[in-house]
Amino acid sequence: MDNQSEKAKQLEAENVSIADDVPIAFDPAETKRILRKVDYRLIPLLCILYIFSFLDRSNIGNAKIAGMADDLHLTGPQYNAALTVFFATYVTFEIPSNMVLKVTRPSRWIAFLVVTWGTIVTLQGIVKDYHSLLTTRIFLGLFEAGFFPAASFLLTTWYCRFELQSRLSVFYSSAAFASGFSGLLAFAISNMAGVAGLGGWRWIFIIEGMATVVIGGLIALFLPDSIEDVKFLTEDEKKFLAYRLRYDSGVDGAEVGSKEPFQWRYLWAALGDWHIWLAAIIYWGNSICLYGFNYTAPTIINQLGYTAANAQLLTVPLYGAGVISTIVLSIWSDNVKVRWPFIVFPYCVSMLGFVGLLSIPHPKYPGLTYGLLFTIPGGGYPPLLTCLAWLGNNLAPSWKRSIGMALFISIGNVGGIIGSNIFLANEAPHYWTGYGFSLAITVCAILATIGLRKSYQIANKHRDSTSDTQIEENYSAEELVKLGDRSPRYRYVL
Repeated sequence: MDNQSEKAKQLEAENVSIADDVPIAFDPAETKRILRKVDYRLIPLLCILYIFSFLDRSNIGNAKIAGMADDLHLTGPQYNAALTVFFATYVTFEIPSNMVLKVTRPSRWIAFLVVTWGTIVTLQGIVKDYHSLLTTRIFLGLFEAGFFPAASFLLTTWYCRFELQSRLSVFYSSAAFASGFSGLLAFAISNMAGVAGLGGWRWIFIIEGMATVVIGGLIALFLPDSIEDVKFLTEDEKKFLAYRLRYDSGVDGAEVGSKEPFQWRYLWAALGDWHIWLAAIIYWGNSICLYGFNYTAPTIINQLGYTAANAQLLTVPLYGAGVISTIVLSIWSDNVKVRWPFIVFPYCVSMLGFVGLLSIPHPKYPGLTYGLLFTIPGGGYPPLLTCLAWLGNNLAPSWKRSIGMALFISIGNVGGIIGSNIFLANEAPHYWTGYGFSLAITVCAILATIGLRKSYQIANKHRDSTSDTQIEENYSAEELVKLGDRSPRYRYVL
């Protein structure tokens, strides 16, 4: 067998399209080895950053029951307002941030964001009243906004479509880990009450904020920017990874744009793609339910009869369930190369949990209530990752993917504004509005998933019926690349 044929067989084994310009072929074992090199250099750093990101936005829930509400004389509506203003700036800065990311070095831009929001969290520890707390939350949302869409997009520039979600799951599940770890950390730090004359809740913000600043200062030195710039890959490995991404369109020989210059039409293409807007409803099933839950879980458990300290600790197993379900279902989804069932099934679990929480009398059965709480992170965390990977799989070229993913995350995080205001203090311990609204949006997310899957399926079927001859008669090779996911040679992931 000649050398080119051998390369072709090896590439086919890796589901890489065959073309004349393939730089070099690696067998499956070598390809896994190369991807592991990327995994070890990229994923842990993003996980560490996301842990600090989630700690810094959600530690206000721990600070509340550690004395913040009493010291600042916060009413229930004022506390909800402090949660809400974070999202007002968070959702507006995500698209501009990802546009900056595309024209600068990701490591430097992300480091700037991390250091800045860490400084703001530290200052949150010395606020004197409700209005100064609002101010810090507004700026915290502004500078945290760029990280999650930046990290999500960065992963799409390194991994092919069915390698993405399993990596995203490890990255995103660190948020569930952070939620659980936040309880342990807050429990430990709150014991510093009285040190330097400060309350324990103030030390939660100060210590976690200062740690974030240190991590942000280091990240610019270690975070890989792009395949072309890193030193831990050989030239052949760089060429091979870039080639796989270039032809990762779902159809052999169909090229995907990855280095195209910015044009305004990519912005309008993303804003006008109704699939992104429909997918945002799927995101709301996560953001509305989980943001409301994250901020209220310590209080819910506290109201079951546990002390504040034990309530902090009892949040840890809940988020452990979220970590396990996210990683298991994401790896499963990548292996079977399909997305939509891995959104519908876990949301059904959450749906049943909300029905149970609405049905039982509170706090009559604290053990049952606590058990049902597991369904919220356990069923609510995995769908977002699956939908994020699904959308990243189905957006091209790279500028549209960058803007589209940021738009999706931006719209989805509007759910944080809603979620911050549905668990009402005057409804404790039943939280009819919180559990009821969460149930309704979960059902809507399931229906949106089914609708999105049907649309992609219809588009693929139509493109399958279009012959190569028809395509070549109507489009040049350059036009097909510019069309991105609208190309007749592009196939959507279901």
